Amino acid sequence: MLPPETVAQIADELAEADRAHTVIPRITARYPDAAIEDSYAIQRVWRDRMLASGRRLVGRKIGLTSKAMQQATGISEPDYGVMFDDTVYENGSVIDSAQFSNVRIEVELAFVLKEPLEGPHCSLFDVLRATEYVTPALEILNSHIELEGRTIVDTISDNAAYGGMVTGGIPMRPDQIDLRWVSALLYRNETIEESGVAAAVLNHPATGVAWLANKMHHHGDRLEAGEIILAGSFTRPMWVSPGDSVLCDYGPMGTITCRFS
Repeated sequence: MLPPETVAQIADELAEADRAHTVIPRITARYPDAAIEDSYAIQRVWRDRMLASGRRLVGRKIGLTSKAMQQATGISEPDYGVMFDDTVYENGSVIDSAQFSNVRIEVELAFVLKEPLEGPHCSLFDVLRATEYVTPALEILNSHIELEGRTIVDTISDNAAYGGMVTGGIPMRPDQIDLRWVSALLYRNETIEESGVAAAVLNHPATGVAWLANKMHHHGDRLEAGEIILAGSFTRPMWVSPGDSVLCDYGPMGTITCRFS
């Protein structure tokens, strides 16, 4: 385990990189013995400082839950991070790309909870019972650590590369649609760049939420009623630049649009 002062130092570096929209050297290059538990410790220190500054936690993101994402990043297991109220955008938003680093878009489903979820034995069926509705969502990736050679330790420390979320489309209860077969077409500037089906997320997107509840139990935490859970991308990340327009068509679940300035 990294000593507490090193954990705090790295959390400070990441907070400054977030503020300045810059990138820091890989943690694993400087601390090759850093483990996954160290990375979650760094993330928790960073999270607590953000909360102390007045930001409000509204949910969690799960990453690397599909083979497409694992192959795109070279990382072979899921991770998670936290989402704050000032990172959630409405459908049709114009988003300032300068506030992010290494900006990419992922296609996801978001679960809004009506009941708490807690491990260690949370199942897919527990998730479906606790979910008020599921809605289309795009995740904006925001990496503050150099991408080349990064490992899951680097990614988790950097709040699982979460930058923001755009919600839209048509919210539905879990019993209104077969969530495995939700599909999406992701456009950049009127051209389809990515497509996928939600079953690519651990065979069912609710499985990712169950994984998260069980993983958080090991860290003494749980998912609370009202939280928004991004269940993981079922496409590869799509790079975006200033001036790009983005549209994602979820078929029966509607569309999401946004533009980056």
